[in-house]
Order: sequence, then structure tokens, then C-alpha cells
Amino acid sequence: MSRDLILAINPGTTTTRCALFERRGEGPQTVCEQTLEHDETVMAGFPSIAAQLPYRTECVSAFLAAQMSETDRLVACAGRGGMLTPVPPGVIEVNAELVQFALYTPTYHHASNLGAPLAAGIAFQHGVRAFVVDPVSVDELPPVARITGCPELPRFSFVHALNIRACGRKLAASKGKSLDETRAVVAHLGAGFSIAALVDGRLVDSSNRMEISPFTPERAGGLPPLPLIELCYSGAYSKDQLLKKLYGKGGVFAHLGTKDIRKVEAMVDDSNERARLVYDAMILQIAKAIGAMAAVADFDLDGIVLTGGLVNSPRIVTALTEKVGSIADIIVYPGSNECLALAEGAVRVLAEEETAMTWPVQPLAEAV
Repeated sequence: MSRDLILAINPGTTTTRCALFERRGEGPQTVCEQTLEHDETVMAGFPSIAAQLPYRTECVSAFLAAQMSETDRLVACAGRGGMLTPVPPGVIEVNAELVQFALYTPTYHHASNLGAPLAAGIAFQHGVRAFVVDPVSVDELPPVARITGCPELPRFSFVHALNIRACGRKLAASKGKSLDETRAVVAHLGAGFSIAALVDGRLVDSSNRMEISPFTPERAGGLPPLPLIELCYSGAYSKDQLLKKLYGKGGVFAHLGTKDIRKVEAMVDDSNERARLVYDAMILQIAKAIGAMAAVADFDLDGIVLTGGLVNSPRIVTALTEKVGSIADIIVYPGSNECLALAEGAVRVLAEEETAMTWPVQPLAEAV
């Protein structure tokens, strides 16, 4: 029996997460999902992220060949949006201009920028459409949320919009509401954190994972500015070294030498007082950020959603519930479910429930 399938692609630094979903009336149903592991030494041999495209395309093609039968039909591809310029929320159809931008002139260089080129390449082979959905550069901040004490450094939006908006839809459905009627704080807790205020379906503020976020398993988060400036001019680090210290080798890793929260919890259980202090500090900072975003929403919430990989830890869920559960109901959606969110976006466009935007996409008027 033939199946209409949607391919979702989520590239990471040394992985490419691939998933196939069958398009059905009740929504996309998971057929298979697999993380393709890439050897670190192989990836280090590429001179740039863009240079990885042929290699990763071969890996994704092999995944498809192994998973699809002769009667199956690919109907769409959806890739992680990557670090684009500010855009409204929603689905963007991938064209040649978007592929070029993602590969060579993105806002920041990151493996997720390969999502659009990978989706476009596979889609071209199968004669179907390719999309990206809710990239991290989704920007719905109102002007009041942009002001800082330094006019040259306004706040901007870089947020895990894909999973946060998917969680918002799930919460809305559970309450019998539409997304644009929903008010929530959504805390995405993975390798990076985004704690966001979702007000009437709009991401009106967030801790911004590259600005003032709590420290994470691998990222330094918000830091005292004056010591940071002194560090920048100390001569102890090059720019690249300092960026890695803040983003990739910061946070829990800088303190304890591991990014694996399961190992940290084991250290706490083994009476490691340093591990306990760092762990408790991370929980405290997450709770403070949730409280701040609740204030943005005037403490009028349908719920506080905890999501992302760290939410698979019962200890973290319990600790955060004890700290912020008095603000609103705690709803737990473990994992990021980003491949499913990509497929859902493609389905909305194919079903003509949503119109895909065309790149280049203009930012929202109030976000300019």
C-alpha cells in the first residue's frame, strides 16, 4: 500500500536528525525517526559548514533509501530554518535565494543553516516542495521589549520558535482554544534554553538564548557585562576562544566538565557539593526567567510549559514545579519534537490551511 510521506531534517553539529511522517487526515503520523551520527574528525575536516552539504545530502539520501518502499511517495520536505534574518512566524518555502543565504550569508554560522539546503536538494530529486518552519529568527517583539540602557545595543529575538510554537498549539488544543487565544510561558530546556512569553499566540518576549538566558549545559547565558568586557581585553583569549567559552564550552560544562545532566544528577547523588551548587544555580536561574516571562504576560496564563530534553528528568520537573507552580499550572511536554513540528508545518501548507511565505521575507512592521 502506497504512503504519502513528508521528510523532516534537523541538522546539528555532529548529527542530522531525519524523520519520515505519513500524511493523514488527522495530522502527520510518525513512520520512523533516526539520528544520523557524524564522526567528529570527519566533520572537522570540512573547511566550512556549507562544505558539509554534499556529505550530509548523501547521508540523508541513504536514510530515505533504507526507509521508503517502492510504492511510497515523498510529498514534501521540511528542514530546520537556521539563523536567518528577522522573520514573522510561519512556514517559508525554500527557493534558490534562501539556499544561498543559508549557506553563505546567514546571520550566524551554525549547522542548522543546512536545513533549508538539505530539504531543497532532496525535494528537487523527488519533484516536491521544500519548506522551513518557524526558524530561530522569528521576531515578534514589540518595540517596548527592544529597549536597553544602551541605544546602540537593542534587544533582538533569537528563540527556539519551532518547538515553542508547537507546544503553544498543543496547549491551546488541550484548552479548547486557538493559538491566538493562548497565553503561556514556554521554557525550552535543551543544550540551549529559551524561556518565552507567548501572549495571544505571539512570542512577545524571551530570555533570548544568545543574550540573557540562564546558563545551560553548554552555554554561559547572561553574564555580568563589566567583567566580561575586562575578559575580552585581557589578552588571555582570542575572539574564537572566547566565543567557544561562552557558547559550547560554557555553562555546566565549564564548571563540571560534562554537558550530560544525567551525569550531573549522578554526581549530586554521590554527594558532590560542587555539582549540587551548580545544579541548584541552574534551576534557580530557569525559575527566575520563568517568573520574568510570567510578568511580561501580566501573570495571566493558561499554563507554564516545560519542554526540551532536560524535561525528561523528573528531578528538574519537580524542582521547577516547586518554585513556579504557584504562578500557573505546569504542563510537561518532554523532548523538543522538532521533526514533528516541521512536518506539521508542511502539512498546514499542503492542506492550504496556511500560505507559505516567499524568501526574502520582510520582518513584521513593529519588529523593524
